[in-house]
Amino acid sequence: MYFAALLARTEDGWEASDTELDDVETLSDLTDLARDASVDEDTVLVFIEQEDAWFGVVRVDGEEDPRIYVSDASAAARSSYGEILLTDELLGREPGAEDTIAALEELVGLDGTEDGEPETASNDDDGDDEGPSAGVVPAGPIGDSGVLSDLGLPEAELLMLRTDALAEIADALGAAEVLETVR
Repeated sequence: MYFAALLARTEDGWEASDTELDDVETLSDLTDLARDASVDEDTVLVFIEQEDAWFGVVRVDGEEDPRIYVSDASAAARSSYGEILLTDELLGREPGAEDTIAALEELVGLDGTEDGEPETASNDDDGDDEGPSAGVVPAGPIGDSGVLSDLGLPEAELLMLRTDALAEIADALGAAEVLETVR
């Protein structure tokens, strides 16, 4: 089960709204959605949570690039909403590199073996990014762990959150009541 909400900072505090992510396919779409919710280009937080698996926070401040934190990248990678947050930049990959390699392999039919030869595990540990682990997403947190530090949630506390994380984040920001209205 997923939950997604927007928290927009205003002069009077935080305003919350639940949001549907059905039409959101990219981080750019998500950023535009957040900017549309912004009052006077103030801070907007997008919360996405898959119950007991992972959560993500996207912070949009005016026209600045979004800042992203994901609690468990490998769990998020198995989610369509998580994939939106796990950009090539966040994962430290060349933009589009994985898509290009996959397309070429599909086109040529390469799987690393000759016809009739059994597939075996590779012992390629020379550190290049073209081995079998090139597309591996790390387990655990990824992104800007200081994304909420100036709003009242220190980096160390964010890294320790696991279950019911969004409620704890909202509480630290002074927005627990408004977030609860959209849950």
